[in-house]
Amino acid sequence: MLPSVTKCHRPVFQFLATTLFPPKIMPVSPLTHFGPQGQAQMVDVGEKVETRRQARAIGSILMRPETLTLIVNGSASKGDVLGVARIAAIQGAKRTAELIPLCHPIALTRVSIHFEIDTPGKAVHCTAIAECCGRTGVEMEALCAASIGLLTIYDMCKAVDRGMRIEGLRLLEKLGGKSGHWTGG
Repeated sequence: MLPSVTKCHRPVFQFLATTLFPPKIMPVSPLTHFGPQGQAQMVDVGEKVETRRQARAIGSILMRPETLTLIVNGSASKGDVLGVARIAAIQGAKRTAELIPLCHPIALTRVSIHFEIDTPGKAVHCTAIAECCGRTGVEMEALCAASIGLLTIYDMCKAVDRGMRIEGLRLLEKLGGKSGHWTGG
């Protein structure tokens, strides 16, 4: 049986506990979504200056030639595949903060979706542009829009081609904020 801990013993136990099992303090990290103890946190953007921000993302969905023909001809059984995918992509950008837990809700000022048919590559490429005037960037909104647009194409055509592949989802460019203009490949 363990002896009871009296008030005079508590400091000894606290000293031993913190000496033997020190609290985990993480080094300062460039990953802003983690606090000093490594816990997830939403970044504080309250002190940031509002600026015009824009992000452009792209992704592709590869498919059989027959599937691409159905999309181009508008003869898919579920209807206008690219029209529905465009609306879904815009909705995806608007709902990013609901899908990605640590994203800030953003008042988007513009979302633009462009689909390019690539017949030789048997693909549809989706470019999404998101814009706002705010304190945090819109990269996740652009990426979310492109991915939801491509997923919607998959959903609308999966009955005829379950082997479609979504590839190359990436950020191409971001403008605004403290880090300025960035372009990628």
